[in-house]
Amino acid sequence: MCQDNFLFKPLLKASSCRVPVLILIMADGEKVIYTSLEVLIAVGCCLGNILVIWAVWSCRALSQTTFCFVVSLAVADLLVGAVAVPLAVVVDRSLETSFYSCLFISCVVIVLTQASVHSLLAIAVDRYLRVYNPLRYRGAVKKKHLWAAVTVCWVSAFILGLIPMFGWHAKDTKTTENTTIKCNFINVIDMSYMVNFNFLACILIPTIIMMILYMLLFNMISKQLRKGVGRPVESSSFYCKERKLANSLALVLVLFVICWLPLHIMNTLNYYTSVKVHDVALYIGILLSHANSAVNPIVYAFKVPKIKMAYKSILTKLTSSEQNGDQILDNFSSNSNSTPRYSMKVKPQVVLIAAQNG
Repeated sequence: MCQDNFLFKPLLKASSCRVPVLILIMADGEKVIYTSLEVLIAVGCCLGNILVIWAVWSCRALSQTTFCFVVSLAVADLLVGAVAVPLAVVVDRSLETSFYSCLFISCVVIVLTQASVHSLLAIAVDRYLRVYNPLRYRGAVKKKHLWAAVTVCWVSAFILGLIPMFGWHAKDTKTTENTTIKCNFINVIDMSYMVNFNFLACILIPTIIMMILYMLLFNMISKQLRKGVGRPVESSSFYCKERKLANSLALVLVLFVICWLPLHIMNTLNYYTSVKVHDVALYIGILLSHANSAVNPIVYAFKVPKIKMAYKSILTKLTSSEQNGDQILDNFSSNSNSTPRYSMKVKPQVVLIAAQNG
């Protein structure tokens, strides 16, 4: 009888009876390094994406449609830092849970990944429609349509990410006699779901669609700039701004692909072939996928002037309020240290008035 001994959570094929399985063992020092990097990534995700959400909600210049989807993406990235990464660290410590508790924890990461993909796809579609027909876009697209689209992104992400909870999971682990298991991703998630459905169908195909949309978008912008159309909405200024913003958002997509594709390729190799992926490569792939949620706020700071200005405004307000608070404390301290002097002398005219009244 063959048994699997997984001490780490890479996404590998579940049964060592059928294919060679990579057994990952981390020394204590490596666990400390891995955990430290995950903590840094989580802090970066939380602080950076809170700043993005704050900037968009507080700045009227960021009220255009695309930034609603940017907020949706920032919320997904924030939850990666606040929820997914801490859960990954806890699971890595060989947490013992019930099968379905571990399955739900594992599905959370998949849901957040799908939410990111759907938000990126919504951004690409929004940019394309805005440039393809600017006049009709401005007249037809309202705030309610945007929030409806954001809702669709998240509902579909939950549906696709929670599919393992309804049966498409690792049944070999579930049928064991133990009531609790060591919670590892590989112990509960079926790799046919991860590779064939989650990666190939739900990530790779949308990514290809997004790349095609951005190619068409840049082609349209280049043609319009060469034409030099004189109408206000189709002016060179409009298309130059659209090209700059499209460049920034396309960079966000490229970084998503760079950060997530290596891990999914390694999963695919482990599932379909007997290739042995090195442990270090898997560690880097997992960290890289989490780090993607921390890089977008940095991209916005350098590539999107409106968000950069909103960042500066927020940081200036925070700094000035902190300085005002320090000044109030200093004044309070100086006043409390000084000894007030009270005069006990009674003015003669007051006594005289009192005598007359008597």
